[in-house]
Amino acid sequence: MDLHPGETIIYEGHPSWRSILAYYIKGLVGALILATLGYFLDGIGLGIGFFLLVLALVLLAGFIRRFATVYTITTERLRIKHGIIARHIQQTDIERVQNVNTKQSVLERMLEVGTVDFDTAGSGDSDFSFAGVEDPEEVVAAVDRAQKRPVASPG
Repeated sequence: MDLHPGETIIYEGHPSWRSILAYYIKGLVGALILATLGYFLDGIGLGIGFFLLVLALVLLAGFIRRFATVYTITTERLRIKHGIIARHIQQTDIERVQNVNTKQSVLERMLEVGTVDFDTAGSGDSDFSFAGVEDPEEVVAAVDRAQKRPVASPG
């Protein structure tokens, strides 16, 4: 991320691995089903091979999915970057942020993850949120610090 002169990073993070736990569980179940199918087709060797292959693919895809998403709060902007090869970047000026809300389901509270939604002034972009972050209150505090930071006067 190219920072403007005088701009500093206050918070930078990725979605927590706990936020995609359901994805990992589904992958494990899929690996077990495919392993069972492989076992009945050709024995234990094929079953174990299928299980390890699917499990490795699920773990790799989950890792890439998490680390290909970067949430950044600077003294001037909020920024969300998705993707490795194809990229989608969403950003807004910190002064445009009017409301910051957190959402956590019961399961998310137990896993200590949540979503932080940002309402921005004059923006038609209604889906500006940091999803699956560890400690959403820390993100809210980082936005608060960025908004209360004194603005340097030019010259």
